[in-house]
Amino acid sequence: MIGTRLDEVDAPRLVKSSRGWWFIGNQTWTLLKPEHVAADGTVRADVDEFLRDNGAYRPRTPKSFSLTVLTSTACNLGCGYCFQNVEQDPKGGFRPLRVDRERLSERTIERIMEFTAGRMAEAELDKLHLLLFGGEPLLNPKACLSLLRRSAALGLDHATMITNGVLLTPPLATELAGAGLRGIQITFDGSREDHDRTRVRHNGGATFDTIVRNVGRASEVTDFLWNLRVNVSHHSFPRIGELFDQLDGRLDPSRCTVVFAWVGDSGVGYGNDLGLADEVAEAFVSWSIAAAEAGFRVALPSMKTTCQICSEPGGRYGAVVNADGTLYSCWQSAGKRGWDVGTLESGYRDVAQVRDRWVTCGYEYRHADAEAMSAFQDRVDARVLDYLHATNRL
Repeated sequence: MIGTRLDEVDAPRLVKSSRGWWFIGNQTWTLLKPEHVAADGTVRADVDEFLRDNGAYRPRTPKSFSLTVLTSTACNLGCGYCFQNVEQDPKGGFRPLRVDRERLSERTIERIMEFTAGRMAEAELDKLHLLLFGGEPLLNPKACLSLLRRSAALGLDHATMITNGVLLTPPLATELAGAGLRGIQITFDGSREDHDRTRVRHNGGATFDTIVRNVGRASEVTDFLWNLRVNVSHHSFPRIGELFDQLDGRLDPSRCTVVFAWVGDSGVGYGNDLGLADEVAEAFVSWSIAAAEAGFRVALPSMKTTCQICSEPGGRYGAVVNADGTLYSCWQSAGKRGWDVGTLESGYRDVAQVRDRWVTCGYEYRHADAEAMSAFQDRVDARVLDYLHATNRL
């Protein structure tokens, strides 16, 4: 590709399509004709100039400081694949052993605000993006509300939460929205049948209908936008297509973005045996089309990107803070023994001291064949973009 190596980070992607080539830039999606790209995968010079003039190569630059805070490392569910599990339930039940239990206090919130204000000043950023995380963040709703309210003084620009949704009542949703929360990510482990075998309470009880009910009721009393993550593994693959009929009439699809996510082999004693066969790629495409036809938003393919927090050692543009005030390089290592990279009081340790601990998102479950996974994703993204373009949804 002219001007940009395909193996660079934060770089555009060029994806082969039956219609030509999709050039995926920073919030831009341009369909190129077959003759616009040479056999060696380089974009014709005049086309490249056009793309540059129209912002397709626009770099990603931090506009806000990205802060992730674990309000509680405990969880009210017992999902076997969770990356925070350190051992499966020795009794064979639904209580896997997890990372050390910590609960965010008001004093630690004060320290987080002081730390964040200093880091934002150093980065010359005056806006804050806050992510409430766990464990299950709603096991500590008081801390969630306090973080949201106190972050306003730091220029809170956007606030989201990742929750399993089981504890999200309408009164709590109203309080969270009033404090500044704008978006929530909810996870489904496939259809109701598969979800209720995987995403279970500690007594093994089902959660699908509780979650859907809570999302629907919270939508009635707030303006939340929802990110629905659908986990894909060999356990859920056969019946994911049933999910949208099960959600029909229960959620407002216009406020929900759907993303299908491969479950990594990160949980202790858990494996995802799903392969990268053509039929799997076809299924990803058909699910995306079904979601769009049902009125849901479909997550658009993105350029090659890196995480604002973990991509640069030292946390220049963001931070992940555990409930006890310990710093980690990314959400996936947070709370794990031996993976801390600093504290709120002393700041980040010297990069040379924590180089082996400074991990990036997905470090535990990168696919064994990264090239094959990239090709798989390209096939899916090209077909989805073709569909969205043809139906004027792009």
